[in-house]
Amino acid sequence: MITAMMSMAALVQAYLDHLTVERGVSVHTASAYRRDLGRYVDFLARNGVTEPGAVTTGLVQEYIVELRTGRRSADGSAEVPLAASSTARAVVAVRSLHRFALAEGIAADDPAHTVAPPRPARRLPKALSVDQVQAMLDGPGADTPVGLRDGALLELLYGTGARISEAVSLDVDDVVRLLDAPADSPDGLAPGLRVLGKGGRERIVPVGSYARAALDAYLVRGRPALAARAAGTPALFLNTRGGRLSRQSAWGVLRDVAARAGIAGDVSPHTLRHSFATHLLDGGADVRVVQELLGHASVTTTQIYTLVTVDHLREVYLTAHPRAY
Repeated sequence: MITAMMSMAALVQAYLDHLTVERGVSVHTASAYRRDLGRYVDFLARNGVTEPGAVTTGLVQEYIVELRTGRRSADGSAEVPLAASSTARAVVAVRSLHRFALAEGIAADDPAHTVAPPRPARRLPKALSVDQVQAMLDGPGADTPVGLRDGALLELLYGTGARISEAVSLDVDDVVRLLDAPADSPDGLAPGLRVLGKGGRERIVPVGSYARAALDAYLVRGRPALAARAAGTPALFLNTRGGRLSRQSAWGVLRDVAARAGIAGDVSPHTLRHSFATHLLDGGADVRVVQELLGHASVTTTQIYTLVTVDHLREVYLTAHPRAY
């Protein structure tokens, strides 16, 4: 049964009550929905629409265009256009509102169900050059426990493509088996490290000689000194108090080492992981192999790195081919 004469403002309030009371969304989420839907109600009012039943698909589409292009107010001031990602979030809120109105019998149809949010532009992952990575790996000193720890952490991140969260969750037992194994197993394959990734997915990643050597040095000369400062913990990477190194602290290590290496710009927790993947593809690795090494559930996620390497190939062509220009 259709509820008569409910205003758009009343519909928005009913939907926000539904989100907070029945779905239990956070205050932050409810506030974001209120802001996005308030902008939508204002747009409809400027177009003479104040009731849900009067909204058309065309109006919803016009709203998306206004979000992306901005609009000029009556006083001549201009609103800044929203990015594709922000517009997509606003459209999701509008679609959810009209779906709620239909389900609750407040409207006879859903004018937004065929309107798709804009696809955010794919942002290429930032990858360092081989020389920049080398400068970072050369940064930590080998004369202090913290320096040995940082060196082992960086070598492991770049040598395996592991996420920072995966690296700091490792225990000593995870790498002792690896280091105790011969460098060349009977089947000719180097021993691998068992890593637990997103969604509980487990994968085995090979560990090169540089990372193995850095881990061995840290376990022999660095970790015992850090572990002596607190009760025993199985964690591989320890902080200065002897507890498990946190993801945030590991990120701080990366930032500090990058700054000392003279690398400009923001170095994110994924920087060495991105560099690992990009350098593998630049070296001729198959994208499916890189997918397995990174632990991506879909090769589509990994294929974004091929865009990075295409840019690299273009640069090489333009600088090396005599008739490129």
